Amino acid sequence: MNLFDVYPINPINIVRGQGSLVYDNHDTEYLDMYGGHAVISIGHTHPHYVKRLEDQLHKLGFYSNSIEIPIQKELAQKLGKVSGKEDYQLFLCNSGAEANENALKLASFYNGKKKVIAFSKSFHGRTSLAVAVTDNPKIVAPINETDNVIFLPWADEAALEEAFKNNEISSVIIEGIQGVGGIQVAPEGFLQKTRSLCDQYNAVFIADSVQCGYGRTGKFFSHDFAGVDADIYSMAKGMGNGFPVGGIIISPKIQPAYGMLGTTFGGNHLACAAGLAVLETIEQDNLLQNAAEIGGYLIKELNKLEQVKEVRGRGLMIGIELPEELAHARKELLNKHHIFTGEAKPNVIRLLPALNLTKAHADRFLEAFVNVLNQ
Repeated sequence: MNLFDVYPINPINIVRGQGSLVYDNHDTEYLDMYGGHAVISIGHTHPHYVKRLEDQLHKLGFYSNSIEIPIQKELAQKLGKVSGKEDYQLFLCNSGAEANENALKLASFYNGKKKVIAFSKSFHGRTSLAVAVTDNPKIVAPINETDNVIFLPWADEAALEEAFKNNEISSVIIEGIQGVGGIQVAPEGFLQKTRSLCDQYNAVFIADSVQCGYGRTGKFFSHDFAGVDADIYSMAKGMGNGFPVGGIIISPKIQPAYGMLGTTFGGNHLACAAGLAVLETIEQDNLLQNAAEIGGYLIKELNKLEQVKEVRGRGLMIGIELPEELAHARKELLNKHHIFTGEAKPNVIRLLPALNLTKAHADRFLEAFVNVLNQ
């Protein structure tokens, strides 16, 4: 049997990692400035993370949500404290797409409406509802097509107001910073306008924080920069530092009912141990502050480079837009300098490293990047 060939693969076999460094099967060292799509939040094989998972595995790895699972409540309490959303409710699942599926479904349960507002260049996942609100026709199968989604231009307040006036809107789903869309930061005024219109029309504000949340920007949720609270926040990626964990946190105004949502694997004992290890490390090591400081340093230094068209982002979620003639830069960083980065087409390099990235590693990237630009 062969693998179903859907991924363009770099011919590199990574076999171990430590912090922001990973090593291939020839023991070549690589600097990881991408964290496997923003997943590695506290570094590879963090000692506290490894111990948390190992200790839990020796006790119990899994049982279903038909029993009491105290570690879920422990995770919810810690997440409330670290995020500042202590009055919210937590539903655990397994991935970002699943989190957004549940968010959209829950919004429709809440207000009985169907229409969803999403935005150009959005990415919310690959499953049924999540891909329907994703602005990429290439990954939307015919069975996923629906007339319940209204795509609007990014950050267009007039278009948003018009959509609310002319439709029964169930929810608005918006990334605080678009990731796949090229690191586009949602203007604070636009998020405030979204909050106001959702209140006015009894719609649900869904803050997709799968990539831009969990401390990556220096605040726990990137939407927090606008000073507004969403009704539902979706999370995954860095939530488990590589262990599959996803979730939504839900405003107290939305009430649960038995059977409304459900999952087999979501919130299992190992997932919660991983989630707690991440939050405990974020809290103990002041990683929100580190993300803000090291990210700010990177953005400042990148803005000094005349070959760069634009630097976008916040904290350790950074997009570097390059002219077409430098489209090769990402491959050069990987192949010649052994540095992993991400991309967003057409010519945007994405940086999504661990939140405990050091200044020394930031400088290592900058030195290599300058070298690539000046070749």
